This record gives sequence, structure tokens and C-alpha cells, in this order.
Amino acid sequence: MKSIWILLDNRAGSRHQAEGIANYLNPSNINVIYKELEYTKLAGLPNFIRGKTLLGLTHQSKTEISVPYPDIVLSSTRRTAPIARYIKKQHPNTKLVQLGHIGRTGLKEFDLVFTPEHDKNKIQTPNIHYTIGCPHFVTKEKLHEAYQEWSPLFANLPHPITALIIGGAIKKKPFSIENAEALAKAVANLKEQEGGSLLITTSRRTGAEAEKKIMSYLEKYPHYAYLWGSKDKNPYLGFLACADNLVVTGDSVSMCSEATATEKDLRIFIGTNWLTPKHLRFVRSLFESGYAFDLEQTMHTTNAIKPPLLNTAKEIAETISKL
Repeated sequence: MKSIWILLDNRAGSRHQAEGIANYLNPSNINVIYKELEYTKLAGLPNFIRGKTLLGLTHQSKTEISVPYPDIVLSSTRRTAPIARYIKKQHPNTKLVQLGHIGRTGLKEFDLVFTPEHDKNKIQTPNIHYTIGCPHFVTKEKLHEAYQEWSPLFANLPHPITALIIGGAIKKKPFSIENAEALAKAVANLKEQEGGSLLITTSRRTGAEAEKKIMSYLEKYPHYAYLWGSKDKNPYLGFLACADNLVVTGDSVSMCSEATATEKDLRIFIGTNWLTPKHLRFVRSLFESGYAFDLEQTMHTTNAIKPPLLNTAKEIAETISKL
């Protein structure tokens, strides 16, 4: 049986991407082994300095990288790329797979590199595969389980239920009160047109004032809110599973990609002078492909023919299996 090491760090987004791919690797053919990595401050050094070494790992994590080495290594972030290259140096037969853009340092050593289509600085080499969106951990099985768990809690909410999933500040760009108000007004207009209720969740990046502004517009509609700082169990998967349609802010590639897994009508909020060019390219790629619609330009219920399910994790897993 072939073995694959999945190099994980402490960043939730990258972990979810790697774990999502692992969901689709056939356990009868591939033995999946997770390597939990912890870092020192040296992990912040550029990869051309870290090279093919374990520089930047704690002593305990270094002991995890030892023989027998696997057939395949999946590196989930820029920080794990030097560790993957180190393993290749020790065991040349190991195949390397990288998630995300890592520049040109060591690029030729990776057998497969999966990077988003919206990456501005595209490098055209045979080992790079460009994808729409990013892999994630949301599957039909997880959504079914979440529906069984959470639907009784939302049973009294009138349909259609709209899940409103709110991110916030990105790349030193705050989520302004003006954008928070524009989002709230757009969602309020949607509810005025279609009726029903809301499932609302905010994040650490939303900000207290923006959250307060949004709720001041939306609290009059039947709703269930899970706001940042709540000690209750996170109902995120329950929101995805139980909603009839979704509104997601465009600041998170992961959130938008996860929302497409529901195959429900998805509207994305862009805002003004907020999203980075990279985020805008990604969101517009979803619009152009028919996976989502612009919230502020599409108030009516969307009945367009849906494209095939966007399942980047499955596509990547299938390609890895061919190694």
C-alpha cells in the first residue's frame, strides 16, 4: 500500500484544504498519515533561505520527520514546502505535491502544484495545475450529518432560510461601517422580496461596530445568530446544511468555496474599496462560471442552470492518486 504524509501547520484554512483532499483519497490504496508541525520564529524566513531543511520546526516536530519516508508528501502551505523538499532530499523516490503558489524556489522538485486560477502571477510549467477556488472539507456526508444535528434547532424558522456568513477585514483593509451597512441593506432587500428567515454568523475579522450595524438592520427578521465570541457550539456546517440559499462575503476564498459545495443559490457580497484584486478575480471567476451571483446586482431568486458541482478537493485527490 502506498503512503502519503500530509504536512499540517496551525492555520485552519490550510488544514481544512488538506483534510478535504484526504477525504477523497481511497483508504484501501493509500495510507494517509498526518504530520502535525509546530514552528519557531525562523519559519518566517523566506523559503530560499530555509531551502531543503527542517529550519523553522520545533525540536519535537523535527523528530516526526524521520524514516520510513512515504511514497507521497502533501505540503499544505508555503511554510511546509521546505520540509517536503527536505524529505525528497533524504528519499528521492518520494513524490511531492504542493497546495498554493510557492514562487520559483524549489518549484521543479514538486511533481504536482495546485494553485488557484485567480493567482495573478501565473507560471506555466507542466507540474502546475490551476483550479477554480480551493479544496475544502465540506462534503455531502458532512452536510447530511450536520442537517440531522441542527435542523431541529431551526425547525421553527420560516422558509426560505438564508444563511448569512460574514468575514471581515483583510490585508490591512478593514471591513468598514459603510460596507457593513451596504451588506445589511442588500440582505434586508432580499428578505423583503422572498420572505423567510436568516441564519447569521460573524467572525473575528468582522469587528464589533460592523457587527452591531448589520444586526441593527436584520434583527427584525426571524433569525438565529451565532456571533463572534459565542461560547456555544459552532453551527457553521449546520447553517450550510439547513439553509435554502446563502449569502457570503467575498473576503474568504475558503468560505466561498465551501458554500459552493451545498449546490444551493449562492450570492456573494463584494462591497466597495475592500476586496483585494486577488479576491475580486476569484469572486468574478465564480460569477462567470455560474457558481455564484453578485448579491447587490441579483436580488431575485436565481434559477439559472447550475454548472457541475465545484469539487476541487476531489479533483486534486484523483490527480494525486495517479501518482
